[in-house]
Amino acid sequence: MTLDKKLWGGRFTGAADPSFAKFNSSFAFDRRLFAADIRASIAHCNGLRGAGVLTAEEAEQTVAGLQAILDEATSRAEFFDEPAEDIHSFVEARLVEMIGEPGRKLHTGRSRNDQVATDLRLWLRDAIDQLSQRVQHTQEAFLDLAEREVETVLPGYTHLQRAQPILFAHWCLAYFEMLVRDRERLAEVRRRVNVLPLGSAAIAGTSFPIDREAVARELEFDSVSRNSIDAVSDRDFCVEFAGACSLIMVHLSRLAEEIILYATAEFGFFELSDAVATGSSLMPQKKNPDSMELVRGKAGRVFGDLTGLLTTLKGLPLAYNKDMQEDKEAVFDAFDTTAGSLEVSTIVLENLSLHQARMKAASTKGMLNATELADYLVRKGVPFREAHETVGKAVLKAIEHGVELGELSADELGALSNKIESDVFECLTLEQTLATKSQVGGTAPERVAEALVNARKSL
Repeated sequence: MTLDKKLWGGRFTGAADPSFAKFNSSFAFDRRLFAADIRASIAHCNGLRGAGVLTAEEAEQTVAGLQAILDEATSRAEFFDEPAEDIHSFVEARLVEMIGEPGRKLHTGRSRNDQVATDLRLWLRDAIDQLSQRVQHTQEAFLDLAEREVETVLPGYTHLQRAQPILFAHWCLAYFEMLVRDRERLAEVRRRVNVLPLGSAAIAGTSFPIDREAVARELEFDSVSRNSIDAVSDRDFCVEFAGACSLIMVHLSRLAEEIILYATAEFGFFELSDAVATGSSLMPQKKNPDSMELVRGKAGRVFGDLTGLLTTLKGLPLAYNKDMQEDKEAVFDAFDTTAGSLEVSTIVLENLSLHQARMKAASTKGMLNATELADYLVRKGVPFREAHETVGKAVLKAIEHGVELGELSADELGALSNKIESDVFECLTLEQTLATKSQVGGTAPERVAEALVNARKSL
């Protein structure tokens, strides 16, 4: 049996057109499922042995042959050079070539439909574990950076306008929380991935008494699929995975945008290390944040994987259709791109330099303490809406004089409200503006310190 012999040739008398054969083949990309296919085939072999389809000797020969194929793949670089329609036919043909007749019995009771669904779930389960670990590494980088710069202040923005001062560590923890949700989503996707479709065969299920629960236990699946039609046609788990990757990339892209902005001369808050920046071929002074620009750009690529999957699946009748071959490249690309973006983002965070003095100066300019003045008036018994209007007038006066709120005189402030007294200047300091945000989730130093401790424990 040659490696490019089809598994379905008996019905056909003519050869496939070479262009169609190339178009139809998935071997170039689904070979990534090789180890998963070997593992699932061994479990299926054991299921056939338990069902009495294979003798003990045949099962032992088959398992040994599959293990030998796996070993050969790791030791011979040209192992995958032989042509094949897909990884499943490749493994089967290699097995028959190696052990003969017992290898021809392995496909009893299964179809490529439930075989590929099982392989993809096995591969994706491991991919999710790897991706979750990478997200955790990025979280650790945020915590390391926050703990190193625990006293550094950053102007907080809304609408890209300076809003209120915050601790830089509080900014880091915001991204940490996004990544917490990303890991939760990955765990939820993994739970739905971890259902065994093997035993569903092509569409109607298998007629052989294979103990599907035993196969599931061997492959460490939590359960078996409850409907054979759904089992072979379901790719919800692929869409969910691409969706989880897309949200990770949304968060990394937002991070990239902020780092790119804050590294400009106009902001001057951050500087990327030489390890993750590039220069210009023409302008010698340039230091370009290409690492973060690529992360921002690659987000669109992962979104495309998600959209492509949804579009492929939206009109498919039950059950399996060849259109579903398109699932793998989208899933593989979403994983590769997201994993690479997490790795690069982590390196950027580990090597990020801050210009603390400039960040602090920016936090004290632009009347970022205006809300604090309104809160001061509220604590003096003034209704908030009235306090808000009073402070708005104070802001106008400060703009007219070209000063900050805290640089207006006591008389100027007192003229706006008889509730404003000399203690107002203490409340307008940067330190007090930060300290008053002392409720859970706020940017007060003691709250941020607690949040850092809790975040570290959660990892």
